Amino acid sequence: MKSLQVLNKYFYKYRKRLLIGVLFVSISVFFGVLPAQLVRESFDVVEKAIEGYKNKPDFDYSNLRNKLILYGLIIIGSSLLKGLFMFFMRQTIIVVSRHIEYDMKNEIFAQYQALSLAFYKRNRTGDLMNRISEDVSRVRMYVGPALMYSINVAMTLLIIIPIMIYWSPRLTLYVLLPLPALAASIYYVSKKINIQSEKVQRQLSQISSHVQEAFSGIRVLKAYTREERSKEDFAEEAQHYFERNKGLFRINALFFPLMLLLIGLSTILTVYIGGLETISGRISTGVIAEFIIYVNMLTWPVASIGWVTSLIQRAAASQERINEFLSITPDIENPTEASFSFQGNVEFKNVTFTYPDTGITALKNVSFRLESGQSLAILGRTGAGKSTIAQLVGRLYDVDEGEILVDGKPIHTINLNDLRSAIGYVPQEAFLFSSSLADNIAFGSDEGSDELIREAARSAQVHENILDFPQQYQTRVGERGITLSGGQKQRVSIARAIMKKPRLLIFDDCLSAVDTETEEKILQQLRKLIKQRTSIIISHRVSSVKNADHILVLDHGQIVEQGQHEELIAHQGAYHELYQQQLTEQKPKAV
Repeated sequence: MKSLQVLNKYFYKYRKRLLIGVLFVSISVFFGVLPAQLVRESFDVVEKAIEGYKNKPDFDYSNLRNKLILYGLIIIGSSLLKGLFMFFMRQTIIVVSRHIEYDMKNEIFAQYQALSLAFYKRNRTGDLMNRISEDVSRVRMYVGPALMYSINVAMTLLIIIPIMIYWSPRLTLYVLLPLPALAASIYYVSKKINIQSEKVQRQLSQISSHVQEAFSGIRVLKAYTREERSKEDFAEEAQHYFERNKGLFRINALFFPLMLLLIGLSTILTVYIGGLETISGRISTGVIAEFIIYVNMLTWPVASIGWVTSLIQRAAASQERINEFLSITPDIENPTEASFSFQGNVEFKNVTFTYPDTGITALKNVSFRLESGQSLAILGRTGAGKSTIAQLVGRLYDVDEGEILVDGKPIHTINLNDLRSAIGYVPQEAFLFSSSLADNIAFGSDEGSDELIREAARSAQVHENILDFPQQYQTRVGERGITLSGGQKQRVSIARAIMKKPRLLIFDDCLSAVDTETEEKILQQLRKLIKQRTSIIISHRVSSVKNADHILVLDHGQIVEQGQHEELIAHQGAYHELYQQQLTEQKPKAV
């Protein structure tokens, strides 16, 4: 229960609604108890009428009839009012649980947004999704149904048991005797059901993962003609799911028969012991009828104790995982709220960086300076450390050694949000959201006019492609952009960065999926933009970087050459070798 104490802040926040809910529970229980007392009165009145008839054959039944009609109307009215206040009870307590669920999901999502990139590389997406979906749902069952039924049980016991003891302590003892056994049995069965449900849910997750992979990799499946094998694998997973569900249904089959058995036992004891008490003259037959109604009223509340206990256990386990997640401190935090206007100057001073998860040293003693309005190109083979520089400029990671200066200030001292807002980043692997092309292009900008979207698309050489689609800019991209080619996705991603009108543009090998002719057209358009702002162009192609103001050649995380295109060609070093190699690859081969 200690892990659930964090929820007290929500209970305090919604205390007024909860108190009103408790009041509705009390009123509902009161109107539930009232009919039982009227039934007792009715039995006693009828019993007196029978005695009166024996003594006086011409007994007047009109008074009896009127009383029974009145009691019947009151019982009907009480039942209606009980139902009404039960509705109000659910509208307060259950609605509060939905408010708490809403607040918790927002708190968790805010934590997702605050955590750094390294966290997402260390954790699986499925586990992260469980925190905000399954775990929060389990906690809601505690703050909603479990809380409501606990209050209902408490109020029912507080009101009914004193009445029962007042009429017959001995009968009360026998009537309540099976109820603890009922609660314990329900708890045991509920625990078994939860364990089996966990197995069913895990197997369902396996099936979902299998289907998701099959859908995502359908091209590979068909290319390798593995459809039959995939169906066999699915059938095997489905069989496991079927077997686990069979086990769950068998346990479920115990639930209601067990509850009915113990309810019946309480009823039998009520009639038998009550009959003995009536014969001895200690209680009337009306009390037996009242006790039978109380037994039925107490059955579900007492049975729910076991179910509620199980809910609380599951909620505590889920809340503990949520608490652990919320207690994680982001590796990268915003150091200040003071506004920062980025001018475009970036400087690396002897920067060394090692990825914390893999232990791979990506950069070693790297130093360079990029002035505002200039273009810097970074060239190198795969794994040379090119993308790492882009991530460090956006402060997705902090350096191990050395220093990064932005407009002359250490990067870790300036407003992080303002810095990232001033950067337009085009990653190597373009990610598009499942919305329209227009929404994807306008994603990073507050000004999403049609003309600006089209202008950005023209600059990225994707406007003509978009016009070929049936719904043009309103065409929905689909999950992960699968309706577009690799080159089209990259160009939409470039248009998104252009649309943002950033102070610093970073192109991280974002032209790798387009042909040389399209690349040249895009670069011609980008040169106009690059002249207006600072830019970093990362590529493994010399054709993409040759017009930059300054070029860095990286190899194994170190700068091996730097300068302008002509200088590096004349130097006859690594850059010249890469240039000649790519020039040879572009020449048409003889047939």
